[in-house]
Order: sequence, then C-alpha cells, then structure tokens
Amino acid sequence: MDQNALTRIAEALERMSPAPLETPDFNAAGAFVWHVGPERLEPVEAVNRVDLNLLVGINRSRDTLLENTRRFAQGFAANNALLWGARGMGKSSLVKAVHGALAGDHPELKLVELQREDLPSVARLLGHLRGSEHRFILFCDDLSFSHDDQHYKSLKAVLDGGIEGRPENVVFYATSNRRHLMPRDMIENERSSAINPSEAVEEKVSLSDRFGLWLGFHPCDQDEYLAMIEGYCAAYGVTVDAEELRAEAVEWQATRGARSGRVAWQFFTDLAGRHGVAQR
Repeated sequence: MDQNALTRIAEALERMSPAPLETPDFNAAGAFVWHVGPERLEPVEAVNRVDLNLLVGINRSRDTLLENTRRFAQGFAANNALLWGARGMGKSSLVKAVHGALAGDHPELKLVELQREDLPSVARLLGHLRGSEHRFILFCDDLSFSHDDQHYKSLKAVLDGGIEGRPENVVFYATSNRRHLMPRDMIENERSSAINPSEAVEEKVSLSDRFGLWLGFHPCDQDEYLAMIEGYCAAYGVTVDAEELRAEAVEWQATRGARSGRVAWQFFTDLAGRHGVAQR
C-alpha cells in the first residue's frame, strides 16, 4: 500500500475519532458556544444581550432567576431553571441579561450555550467543565422535542441523573414555549396508544419535573408593551412626543397582530433608525 493511501486512511480515522478536546482557556471570554464536528468551546467576545433593567413585565421571573444565579455564582446550592411560556417575552434575553448583571462581580461565572441538536454530546461537554475552577451556566435556547426525538434522554443525566450527576459547578437553564417541553398532541397520543398509558405519559413529562425552577412567561398587556418601548427610548436617548410614540407603537403592534417584548424591540429598532440612533 502506497504512502498516499495510508495518509488518507489516517485522515479518515481522525475524522471518525478526533483527538480529545483540549480544555480551553476560560479566562479568554465570559461566554462560550459548544460546537460539535469537531467538538470545541468557541469563545464569544461580545454577548448579544440587553440590560437587565430594560426587561419589563417579568419582574417575578427576573428576581427569582437573578437570586438563583447569584447564589450559584457565590458557590452555594442553586436549581436548574426552565423558562417557559409565550414567545417573544424575554426568556432567552433574561438568561443572558442575568449573566451580564452578575459577571462583573463574579468573573468566574461563565455562560455556555448548547444547541438542542448537540445534546447527545453533553456528557463530554460536562467532562470538560467538571474539573474547572470556574462556574458555568449551561444554556439551551428554544428547547423542545418531537414525537420521535430521543435527545431528551441525554438531557436527563445533565439535570440530576447518572452516577456522577450534574457537576457542582454547572447549572442548566433552558427556554421553551412548552411547559413540558413536548407537544400536547404527543403526550395525548402516548396516553391513548400505550399499553400502560400513565407510565408512557410519565416518561415524557418527567424531564420538565427535573427542573427545580419553573418560570412562566405570559403575554403582556398594552401598558407593559408601551413601558418597554419607553424604557428603550430613555436608555438610547430617543426623544419622541408621548402621544406620537403611543400612536405609532399601537399601530405597529396592530399590524403584527401581537404584543410582546420582541415586537416592542422591533418597533424601537425601526424608531431608532428613523431618528438616526445606533443600537449599541
């Protein structure tokens, strides 16, 4: 066999079984993204987030998650958290904002984002985080599972299962539009078609039960929607007549057919652009 053939075989074997990931320099950034193929922790220089004070209408969830995270950053016990509910109401923004609010006083607190599709690799990720002196918020945005999706079994070990269990220096935060992470028709189908319906349903909903904190997010009313926009205007120095601002904001949400924090931000983005204000 010639040398070129041996080289190609060696390269193919490396792709099939790559070299173990070297533990990254966690002091290089405050946040990281976990990638697979090859597995690596990519540092994020600037996290896309808003200031915690700009999140309006979610005071109870904000205060609860902030306190839970502060205890974790201080080295005390803390719960995994599931932020569920209405879309566009600041679930993922809250996680990033809480980390930003605490990172100044606790530089050892790191945010690590994990994609739902990469859950099967989570055990290897935890192996790299377990031995570090830093503390990690493992964050999975828009977490949900379909009827034939087995990834949820990988997540159970992260939350509280397995022999090793969750590392003491890792807490898991997830956001989802679904309270039980799975569509209602999937749960109903399990109930109607399984040999033992109650056991089948329990298997599906037990994942959400493993989160110590359930924080619900609900659609905002018009006053909260307008308060969000007014807060953005004050923070970015956009001056608009109050009646004009109200009329434009109400018209904007009417054309979208919805009110939410996301719609408020989209309106403000348009407003800031028209007034020559950059969003930084």
